[in-house]
Amino acid sequence: MLPETSKRMREKYRQLIGEGIISSKSRIVFVNDGSKDSTWDIIKKLHADAPEYFSGIDLAHNSGHQNAVLAGLMSVKDICDAAISMDADLQDDINAIDEMMLKFYEGNHVVYGVRSARKTDSFFKKFTAESFYKFMKLMGADVIYNHADFRLMSRRVLEELSNYKEVNLFLRGMVPLIGFKSCSVYYERSERFAGESKYPLRKMLSFAVNGITSFSTKPLKFITALGFIMSIMSVCAFIWAFVAKFCGFAELGWSSLLCSIWLIGGLQLFCLGIIGEYVGKIYAEVKHRPRFIVADFLNDLGAEFINDESADENK
Repeated sequence: MLPETSKRMREKYRQLIGEGIISSKSRIVFVNDGSKDSTWDIIKKLHADAPEYFSGIDLAHNSGHQNAVLAGLMSVKDICDAAISMDADLQDDINAIDEMMLKFYEGNHVVYGVRSARKTDSFFKKFTAESFYKFMKLMGADVIYNHADFRLMSRRVLEELSNYKEVNLFLRGMVPLIGFKSCSVYYERSERFAGESKYPLRKMLSFAVNGITSFSTKPLKFITALGFIMSIMSVCAFIWAFVAKFCGFAELGWSSLLCSIWLIGGLQLFCLGIIGEYVGKIYAEVKHRPRFIVADFLNDLGAEFINDESADENK
């Protein structure tokens, strides 16, 4: 992907600089999220051949997509007026950057890249993605429909984002939570130029669960409501059994008893599972582990790399 991505991005930057939309000091920063192939070698070569365009960040290990995006944003927040994050698979339309910058100059601190359609997705992908956004809204999380991680953020927003210290990152929910004036730019998402998606169904489900449990307490409220309803049903069942006993037709049988046991047992396990998700979040948060660790960087960025500890003044 990188040779083609860098080629198209360089052409786009030349156009933007030529039109005076961005400064000639702007940079394309690639984040290598612990790749085991020659990705970092390619990034270093791109920087060596064209340092006026390309720079890079190499994470010490695979930190996950959201942490990798955050690593890039936090590394440049002190040396930019605005930063645009996007995946390197060329599915996001780089031509939308022009409109993003114009919206930024109009006073928007956040510009969301939103898909206008899902023509390139399979039925299953489209159904699950749309269900995810609708369910997140239902659960009370403020997410932008059909928006992933293609967005522009001003320096002010990046500074505020750095104050969010949670370990379980869900940037799609965190950025709208910050506030400031925002708008959306619509584009058509393309097919992957090469390679395969690293987000199988298992990771997608994990990402959805992370988003829900990180930004919504409605599942806990659902447990409370469910417990209340079950309590009322239990009282009604007790009254019915009591009346049946004294009316002489109390031959209830084993089937109804076993169904009741299985129903209550299943609900208990389901509720414990949801509670367990939140306990797991608390467990991760109290550790205060760094969200990312930078092993190497191309020093022309001129920025300090900040984890949870203060950066070395001589870095």
